Amino acid sequence: METLYHQTNKQIHEVQTHMGRLEKADAQSVHLVENEIQARIDQIFSSLERLEILTSKEPPNRRQNAKLRVDQLKYDCQHLQTALKNFQHRRYSREQQDREREELLQRTFTTNDADTSIAIDESLQFNTSLHNAHKGMDDLLGSGSSILTGLRDQRMTLKGAQKKILDVANMLGMSNTVMRLIEKRAFQDKFIMIGGMVVTCIIMVLAVKYLT
Repeated sequence: METLYHQTNKQIHEVQTHMGRLEKADAQSVHLVENEIQARIDQIFSSLERLEILTSKEPPNRRQNAKLRVDQLKYDCQHLQTALKNFQHRRYSREQQDREREELLQRTFTTNDADTSIAIDESLQFNTSLHNAHKGMDDLLGSGSSILTGLRDQRMTLKGAQKKILDVANMLGMSNTVMRLIEKRAFQDKFIMIGGMVVTCIIMVLAVKYLT
């Protein structure tokens, strides 16, 4: 297993080196480089399948470590496969754009070319519709932002009004309590004053009676 593991790891590093050739390859040789890299990747996947079988036959105390090493190789290989697919996709897109640009440059236009006029009109209509759609979305987003701002301001105003109402209610509650205490104290003071006057009169009457 160790021999196959090191061979597979070496193959992965070789493919990584070949990937650097893709960006430098010209249009005539890029297909050959891609095919060579794909063949190497397929060979690595085949070796990984054999490594997985050998891993399952390892002793229990070494099986987990062996599996982690094979999984790392598999991850590296999948990463290379994805990188190759992405490169091919970018190349196909560039080639398609080059072909369309070449066809457009080679095409001759005349003032009486009805198909060209229709195509241009359709393109203008599409661009106008797209511009109007973008403008409508911008207006809609602007209106939504204004509505949210207004609702936020109203919320702050209502919170302030609610606080003031609570403050006034608390003040009124305290005022009513104080007024009730004052009225109670005044009522008590009235009886005290009347009682004091009565006692004073009695004392004066007794004093006059006994002193005379």
